[in-house]
Amino acid sequence: MNIGEVNKLQVLRFTSVGAYLGDEEDNDVLLPNKYLTDDMKLDDMLDVFVYRDSEDRAVATTEKPLIELGGFSYLFIKDVTVYGAFADWGLEKDLMIPFKEQGKKLEEGQWYLTTLQLDADTDRVYGSTKINRYLHECDHPFDRTAPAELMICDTTDLGVKVIVDNRYSGLIYHNDVTRNLKRGERTTGYVYNVREDGKLDVRLDPVGKVKISDSAERLLSILKVKKHLPVHDKSAPEDVREVVGMSKKTFKQAVGSLYKERLITLGSDGITLVE
Repeated sequence: MNIGEVNKLQVLRFTSVGAYLGDEEDNDVLLPNKYLTDDMKLDDMLDVFVYRDSEDRAVATTEKPLIELGGFSYLFIKDVTVYGAFADWGLEKDLMIPFKEQGKKLEEGQWYLTTLQLDADTDRVYGSTKINRYLHECDHPFDRTAPAELMICDTTDLGVKVIVDNRYSGLIYHNDVTRNLKRGERTTGYVYNVREDGKLDVRLDPVGKVKISDSAERLLSILKVKKHLPVHDKSAPEDVREVVGMSKKTFKQAVGSLYKERLITLGSDGITLVE
């Protein structure tokens, strides 16, 4: 039975205070009367969220929380006390965010990006706004054609921050924002680059949706073989023609198209294919 998560549990028995539900390892938990419905019966399998109440007892609920263990969501701060901040996460008991888990001092009446975590010593869940602590560095390439799950976060000077697949930190650059995005929105996008720091560059639309010119396609084909070409917009026309077999004007147009699609990077020593 997993605290802080939705569990599929079997109705074992009904009592005066509610129904006891069990898992395959003979653990049981109370589903209080307020969550029972007339159609529930013995041996039914129920999807319930399990957490600990104010008396530290495991309890089940059919209510759906705004956030599950390891997840991220913008939560509203209802109260700030000497013990920490308390956020509305969709359940009867508010979620505590201890002071040590606050990236900055939280204020009542404000919304903050929060993650739900489990204290292994007490088996209790808690909230944290120290988001970067719970995100991972990506160490593997992404399939550019496969959609990834995104959660929209804050806007910066460079673009819109996102959380990718509930695990990685990503960024949609301003020139790749093709529609209005709302903080907290969940949508899909496409990862086209994994940076050296393990963060991701993301687009809302798949690479290739915007048609590029024939010359850009030809230049891209060359780069897929050579990976790097020692020519750039300051190179002599004859050098460009020798390396890629096209005029400098055509080359510059092709480079601009590929760079806009973020398929290449530009450097003082030439152009490089983004892997």
